[in-house]
Amino acid sequence: MSMGAYDEDEHERRAQKTSVVDADFDAERPEYAGSLTYDSGNSTEALLDTFQELKDD
Repeated sequence: MSMGAYDEDEHERRAQKTSVVDADFDAERPEYAGSLTYDSGNSTEALLDTFQELKDD
């Protein structure tokens, strides 16, 4: 069989393999507890000043 030739048996094997759904895993999502905080350390004005300096260069 040459490369790219149609193989009906292979086509059927792949069709059967992809038609099976594996549902053996736990479908429940884990629940996480905690908090998230974000502090950039800079004020909006400081960030805009830095941006302007970079833009001017």
